[in-house]
Amino acid sequence: MSETISTALKNARKIVIKIGSNTLAKADGTQNIEFMASFARQCKKLIDQGKQLAVVSSGAQVSGVSTLKEWARKKDVHFRQALASIGQVELMAQWRKAFNDQGLHIGQLLFTKEDFEDSHRSLNIRNTLFTLADEGVVPIINENDSVSTDEFAIGDNDNLSALTAILWSADLLILFSDIDGIFTDNPKTNKNAKLIETVNSIPELRASITIGETNAFGTGGIETKIQAAEKTTVYGIPMLLANGSTENILEKLSSGEAKGTLFTADN
Repeated sequence: MSETISTALKNARKIVIKIGSNTLAKADGTQNIEFMASFARQCKKLIDQGKQLAVVSSGAQVSGVSTLKEWARKKDVHFRQALASIGQVELMAQWRKAFNDQGLHIGQLLFTKEDFEDSHRSLNIRNTLFTLADEGVVPIINENDSVSTDEFAIGDNDNLSALTAILWSADLLILFSDIDGIFTDNPKTNKNAKLIETVNSIPELRASITIGETNAFGTGGIETKIQAAEKTTVYGIPMLLANGSTENILEKLSSGEAKGTLFTADN
């Protein structure tokens, strides 16, 4: 399996990488700045190999909580949207520093569901992504949580990253979460759960696993990751799910040292 993952990374020129809230947050809920610095360094190595990257970054609300701790328990939608507004600034500031330390510039893109449903807007998104990547700038993408409501929200960054990968005609989508991949059951509660390293049929996968609930920080879960794979593989884009908290995870996936779940593309 490791050879399959490393081959997928080797063959991909355009890669979308989604980083979940649990990867970007420490146990106390504050920003994991050390991860961001390490991730940017690994991205620089891939870019030096001729690859283009787009990063879908969760963590706006986590960053907002880090800044305004007294708002952490407020559940009112207006406070949550305001928190995302504050946190997005902090999030981008940390990403800017991390990539600047590697001599790279970043660009911010915030989307809502409507942006992908409107052909004129989606064409503009595509053109902007191509321009940024062609000029060596790393797009940092998130849902526009400050203005999105249930009616207009994509709802999670797993599906947002899949839509981005399709629109940008990416060669590979990588989802970083706090788990090693898809297991037959929840590995945190069932020690006998086994990692599924390759998925060739998503309907067969759904019939053979137990899908748990969402996690504490994120809006997604295993279900949204499978939904993302359903979207991309139809377009011939494989999807890889791996544990973002593993040290030097991009390098280890490239070398075959780290495992994950690879959803193969439909041909």
